[in-house]
Amino acid sequence: MDGLALLGIILIVYSFAVIAIAVKKPPAIWNMAKIKFFIRLMGEKGTVIFFYIFAAIALVVGIWLLAY
Repeated sequence: MDGLALLGIILIVYSFAVIAIAVKKPPAIWNMAKIKFFIRLMGEKGTVIFFYIFAAIALVVGIWLLAY
C-alpha cells in the first residue's frame, strides 16, 4: 500500500466522522469555538450543510486517491 492509498482511506474515514458529528452534534465538539463561529456566521442548518459538503468532498477525494 502506498501513501496515496493510505491518505485515501484516511479521508474516507474522516468523511464518515464528519457526517457523524453533523448528525449527532456531540456537545464536546459542537461547543468548540470554531463550530460556534460557524453557527454564528451561517446558522445551525448552514453549519450542518457545510459539514455535509465538506464530508462529501473528502469522500470523493479519498475514493479518487484509492482509484489513482
